[in-house]
This record gives sequence, C-alpha cells and structure tokens, in this order.
Amino acid sequence: MTESNTSSSDGSRFEILVGLHVHDNTEYDLYRAGMTPMLHAMGGFFRQDLHVSEQLKGEEEGKINRIFVISFPDKATNDRFFADEAYKQVRAEHFDAAVESSVILAAYST
Repeated sequence: MTESNTSSSDGSRFEILVGLHVHDNTEYDLYRAGMTPMLHAMGGFFRQDLHVSEQLKGEEEGKINRIFVISFPDKATNDRFFADEAYKQVRAEHFDAAVESSVILAAYST
C-alpha cells in the first residue's frame, strides 16, 4: 500500500464506510484530485474504493453507485479533516455538483 499507515498510539484507526450516488464523474474526479493530497497530509487514505453496478437492497434514500472506506489515524483527525476550510472549499466546488446523495453506512475504530 502506498498510502500512509499512520495509526493512533495503540495501532487503531478510525474508518468510515460511505455510499454515494455520483451523477457527474468528471466533477467527482476533480473533487478527489483536490482533497486526496489533504487527506494524505493528515495520515488518511482510501482503504477501499468501489464502483457499484447494482444496489439490491438499501434503507437509505437514493441509489448508491460508489462505496468506499476512508481511513484516518483517529476520530480527532477525521473531525479536523472535514472541518478544514481548504477541504470545505474543494467540497463546495466539486463534490456538491457531482454527488446526488451520500450516506454514512458505518463508522468504526479498527
């Protein structure tokens, strides 16, 4: 794995399983290109990243066509990342235009 594996002092990580309905792949790619260096700088990375061709069942609103696990050294780093003004700017510029719906399917420490 080329991503950073920085963990908390006890070796655990905080991870979020996210489902999205991406309707503009070009804008979503711009979002990822803008946010990924920030994610790596904070010791985060995408553990899994999948395109989904068919959703068989789901309680959430909207159709999921992308699922990923995003990993952080700890919950505090996760919170700092999503509160960061530079991240918020990239999200406002590209994510909101690219994603019809999003849902956090799970959040957990490893």
